[in-house]
Amino acid sequence: MTPLLEVRDLAKHYPVRSGMIIARQTGTVRAVDGVSFHVDRGETLALVGESGCGKSTTARLALRLIEPSAGSIRFEGTDVTRIGGAPLRALRRRAQIVFQDPYASLNPRMSVGDTIAEPMIVHGVGNAAARRARVEELLALVGLAPFHAARFPHEFSGGQRQRIGIARALSLRPELIVCDEPVSALDVSIQAQVVNLLKELQRRFGLAYLFIAHDLAVVKHMADRVAVMYLGRIVEIAPKRSLFAAPRHPYTRALLAAIPHPDPSGRGRVTPLGGDVPSPMAIPPGCRFHTRCAFAEDRCRVEEPPLRLVGESQVACHLAEQLPMADTAAGAGFAPNAVRRLALYAAARPGGKRP
Repeated sequence: MTPLLEVRDLAKHYPVRSGMIIARQTGTVRAVDGVSFHVDRGETLALVGESGCGKSTTARLALRLIEPSAGSIRFEGTDVTRIGGAPLRALRRRAQIVFQDPYASLNPRMSVGDTIAEPMIVHGVGNAAARRARVEELLALVGLAPFHAARFPHEFSGGQRQRIGIARALSLRPELIVCDEPVSALDVSIQAQVVNLLKELQRRFGLAYLFIAHDLAVVKHMADRVAVMYLGRIVEIAPKRSLFAAPRHPYTRALLAAIPHPDPSGRGRVTPLGGDVPSPMAIPPGCRFHTRCAFAEDRCRVEEPPLRLVGESQVACHLAEQLPMADTAAGAGFAPNAVRRLALYAAARPGGKRP
C-alpha cells in the first residue's frame, strides 16, 4: 500500500553570511541532511532526539511550511515539492499541525470560535451556519463547552489552549496531523489528558500522527514506530517494542540510558555518553556520531553508514550486529516518576486502570 506520507532524502540547509557591506557566504547550517521515512494511515511515527537535531524543522518540511533544499515529500504518491497553488492548497486540507506552545500558537485577538473556524473560511468550507455547528462539534470532541467559542485565549489554561489547537487542526477533517511536541509545555497530569485525547481521536477518525517529542515516556505510550534523529539525520527507525527492548544504535542506547534509573547500582551496565554535539556547520566526516561513540572504529571516521535493516530495525551504524545487546528492556530504565506518568496516561484514559 502507498504510505500516506513518504519523505525521501529530505534536506534543509541554511547559508551563513557575514560582512556589513558585501555579504558573502561563509558556511552552511545543515539543519536537516538527508532524512527518509514514511507514515502509514492510522499510524503514529514518533520522531525523537535531543534539542537542535532537526525534529521540528523536519516536521515543517513535511508539511512544506518551509521549502526544502533537496529531497521529495509525497502525500499519497503525489510529490508535494512539485506542486503549488490550488493543488497544494487541496493537499494542505488533508494535513494539519498542532504546535508546541499553546500560548504562542493562538491569536489573542481572535475568539476561540473564530480561531477554529478560520481554516474553514480560508478553504471555503460550508456557510456561516455550518461553520458554527462544526465549531460546536469540535469543542465537544476536545472536551470543551459550546459557550467557550465566545471566549478568548487568555481566559483558558495551557491544557485548554492545546485542546483548542487540536480542535483547529481537526476542523478540515485531515488524515495526517503533525504534533510538534504538543505536551512538552504542559503539567504532567494535563499531559496525560492531552495524550489520551490524541489517542482517542486517532482511534475514532483513523488519523495518522507524525509525533515530535523528546520525552520517552510520552513516546512509549503514544507511538507505533520510533525514528531517532541525531545531527540532522535519522540513525535508527524501529517498532516501539523493538526499540525500547533492544536498541541497535549507540545513540539510541545513550538516550535510553539517560533516563534516571531507580537502581543506581545498575547504571554501570550502560556506557554513558560523553562529549558535545558537533556544530551543524562543521559536521564530522564518516559517521556523524563517531566523536561521541565508545565503539567507534577507523571505518566509522571516514565512511558514513547508510540506514540498513538489522533485525526489526533500520540502523545507520557499521557495527550494529557486533555490539553487545544493551540491557534496556522496555520500562526497566524508567525512573519512578516516569513510571508514574505512564500509569497516569493509562488511568486518565476512559475506563483505564493503573498498571
